[in-house]
Amino acid sequence: MSSKQALSIVALISGSGSNLQAIIDATANDLPAKIAAVISNRDDAYGLERARTAGIETRVLDHKLHTSREAYDQALIELIDSFQPGLIILAGFMRILSPLFVQHYQGRLLNIHPSLLPKHKGLHTHQRALEAGDTVHGASVHFVTEELDGGPVILQAQVPVEADDTEEALAARVLKQEHIIYPQVVRWFAEGRVAINDNQLEMDGKPLDGPVIIPPS
Repeated sequence: MSSKQALSIVALISGSGSNLQAIIDATANDLPAKIAAVISNRDDAYGLERARTAGIETRVLDHKLHTSREAYDQALIELIDSFQPGLIILAGFMRILSPLFVQHYQGRLLNIHPSLLPKHKGLHTHQRALEAGDTVHGASVHFVTEELDGGPVILQAQVPVEADDTEEALAARVLKQEHIIYPQVVRWFAEGRVAINDNQLEMDGKPLDGPVIIPPS
């Protein structure tokens, strides 16, 4: 696929950007997509350096300089749209998005979450999985809707919880799977294989009643 045909992506980050790096690496290989820009709400996000190293344009839009969530999201929409992306990916963007934002990018906004959704929405997922006595944990890639961590899940990777697991050890194993499944879903989207219509997930033009699951290895 030529660069003219490649899917244009804008990535939103707030931190280290390891999932961003996984997608950068995939685009440097054979993923039919190009990251047009990486935008952060924090100027100290290490993911910005990852982007610059890869020759990707970066922007910082500080949420503290805006009077409300809606005002920030409107400014963010204008900045994103200046790059005319076909897909927006959240890669550790630590802000709750307003309905205004989510509706504007409906059907082309992806997120990765470190749990087997719908379990453990929100923060501290690994600690909560251990406290709940879960035997299986993992990560989910989903379309973003107005419900926090509630959009249709496309792909999940399951990770066994070991008897002696710490939060850090479990998080590290889950993160390895995140770096596999996020580029995979971006590939499916770029190839036109996965879509959402009226909140119904579709794969290869057929309704998908639940996520594709990669079981524990």
